[in-house]
Order: sequence, then C-alpha cells, then structure tokens
Amino acid sequence: MLSACLAFALVAALVTVTPGLDTMLVLRTTVSGGRRVGYLGAVGISAGCLAWAVASAAGLTALLAASHMAFTAVRIAGACYLLWLGAQALWRTRTGNAPAIVDEPISKGAAFRTGLVTNLLNPKAGVFYMSLLPQFVPHGASMFWTSLIFAGIHVAEGLLWFAVVVAAAGTARHLLTRPGVKRRLQQITGLAFIGFGLRIATEH
Repeated sequence: MLSACLAFALVAALVTVTPGLDTMLVLRTTVSGGRRVGYLGAVGISAGCLAWAVASAAGLTALLAASHMAFTAVRIAGACYLLWLGAQALWRTRTGNAPAIVDEPISKGAAFRTGLVTNLLNPKAGVFYMSLLPQFVPHGASMFWTSLIFAGIHVAEGLLWFAVVVAAAGTARHLLTRPGVKRRLQQITGLAFIGFGLRIATEH
C-alpha cells in the first residue's frame, strides 16, 4: 500500500505543478485580494477536487460519463462559466483608462466560490480521478477507501503547491498591481480563461 501511495503521489505531483486553470485562478485571486484571499481560492479549488474524488470513488462519475446528456450539460456549463470570467476580465481592460479588475478586491467568499464552482463544473476533473486512481489501487484493497486516500494525497499536494504560488504572488504583488502590469495581467488572465473555456466546450 505504501508503494502504491508513493507512486500515485509522484504522478499527482507532476499533474499538480503543471501550469493550468487552477494555478491561474490562485494567481489572479492573490493579486486581487492578497494572500489570505488567495489561500481561500485554493481551498475552494481543493474542495471541488475532493468532491469529484468522492463522486468518483462512489461511482457517480462513471454514471455521469456514461450519460452523454449529463456530461455535456456539465461541460457546457463549465465552459460558459470560464468564458464569462474571461470576458469579464477583458471588458474591464477595454479602454486605456478603465480600471482593471484587480482594483476591485475579491472577497474571501467570492474567492472560495470561484475556485469551488470552477472545479465542480469541470468534468475533466472527474474523468481524471475516474481514470487515474483505479490504476494505483493495489489488488485486494478497497477501491472506495483507497481512492479517498489517493484523493487526500492529491489535495494535500495541491494545497502545498498553491501555497507556493500564493507566497510568490504575494511577494510580487506590489509589482503586479502597477497600472501597466496589472492591465496586462488581466488581459492574459482573460484570454487564458476564454482559452480554457473553449477547450472544455470542444472536448468530448
């Protein structure tokens, strides 16, 4: 069991540190609201991952994947949410004197909800757990409880990685909140959200 946990931890760590939507969300949230808000955004993301992991262990993700209509509904809802976030970020930087969204600090509750909803509406998270976790479950071990252990490992690694991102963004916040820099950051963030949304919308 220990060797299985170590093997999964290594693979999950590689997936965790790969730049993606979650890292972008934590970076944006930290720059907007500070370190505490950034940490809450990370907690929201982790809560969403944990929810998908429990659903996968209980077999609910398999049912979702088996139902084309349900899977498509979650996928389209997630894509629309990301497109909305991206469009909102770009709209705030549409003119030279328009305030960037980082001028309006994100509240702690909003940061948590954004991280949570973004992951809950991303069916790729469920597919990740459903396809990856069973490969590391030792023969004869409980699929449900072992999957939850693996999920806990993944969430813990995610929180550690997000702590690094929050610390780095918090340290450089004085630079990232300069008018020219924060406007460019918002444009990059908006385009990234739109890109992730389009990717989710077009994937099957």
